[in-house]
Amino acid sequence: MNRGKAVFAQLLAQVPFSHFEHLVDVYQANKGIRHFSAWNQFLCLMYAQLTRRSGLRDLVACLNAQRSRLYHIGLRGPVTRSTLADANERRDYRLFEALGQRLIASALTLYEDADLGLGLSGPVYALDSTTIDLCLSLFPWADFRQTKAAIKAHVLLDLRAAIPVFVSLTSGKVHDVKILDQLTLPTGSLLVADRAYLDFKRLYRLNSLSVGFVLRTKANTLTQVCGHRPILDQPGVVSDQMVMLVTPLSLVGYPDPLRRVVFVDPESAKELVFLTNRFDLAATTIARLYKHRWQIELFFKWLKQNLAVKHFFGNSVNAVKSQIWCAICAYLVVLITIRRLHLPVSPQILLHLIETNIFEKISLDQLVNNAISGDYEPDVANQLILL
Repeated sequence: MNRGKAVFAQLLAQVPFSHFEHLVDVYQANKGIRHFSAWNQFLCLMYAQLTRRSGLRDLVACLNAQRSRLYHIGLRGPVTRSTLADANERRDYRLFEALGQRLIASALTLYEDADLGLGLSGPVYALDSTTIDLCLSLFPWADFRQTKAAIKAHVLLDLRAAIPVFVSLTSGKVHDVKILDQLTLPTGSLLVADRAYLDFKRLYRLNSLSVGFVLRTKANTLTQVCGHRPILDQPGVVSDQMVMLVTPLSLVGYPDPLRRVVFVDPESAKELVFLTNRFDLAATTIARLYKHRWQIELFFKWLKQNLAVKHFFGNSVNAVKSQIWCAICAYLVVLITIRRLHLPVSPQILLHLIETNIFEKISLDQLVNNAISGDYEPDVANQLILL
């Protein structure tokens, strides 16, 4: 008999339990609780994420079906819908947010040597948001439109390893550009974003902090050319100019020169116009940086397709934020596991392997090796032909 740990337990070993207990004390998460602890709730929500459960009833039924196996990781006794629902509604979501911040720090340490291949010394971030549609009658606090509710996840992604270093959860009405006020980026870093974040006053604050940025400009952004840069041997680059803003309000917000790069994508023949405060980079590097921004779109797609963030186990703000932060924790645990165990597999494949083998007592590296070792084709020459 394999007396090793189950796959689920091996994943949970990547979570710093002592720090989790410290956070439980900080947020008084177990105050007045007799049976269903914060760790029990976290186990349930992690199981829901790793197995993509579609609702509270579905989650509780699957948990209770595996009761004997869950006992060994600390979940003792049956789980009821009312108990789990109450915990999601009442236990402060900031416990899981703080745990997510600790896992982010661990992931950044593990992936600090990752490189985009652009010769940049500082970190490169992409900023964007994704909207999760909700039912207005069930989530009236998530105001978005007259007949529709939604919650927005504003994410700052470290492009070196697709690690979400900043996450802000708001109602759907909050405009993307306001998130720039909440960002604290390290000196020498670089921010890549789309035109929704083109606010010159806010961008000038980043510039004053020695933070670089690359954004697509809007069609109505007026600029005056005050210098040209050479564009020899830079395929796709149409022009590389030094410009000043023209509109009085924009000029007050950003009084310094900017760099305007016009690039034609050779694949789609689409013209892209970028504004940046980085004058030291090649124009083609500016275009390649913006192309890397697509990683944040892939991150949102991955999150929605592979984790449980479409069907929520509670209707309150606290319940929704708890579930989303546990989804981010699950994603980070997968990244950390891949790096620490040197697993030659993508996060998506590993998550699928976990989902189908979550209670199997097999080491994760052996599980991955079995999956990628190649198709085994047995010798069928001496097999009886039945049909």
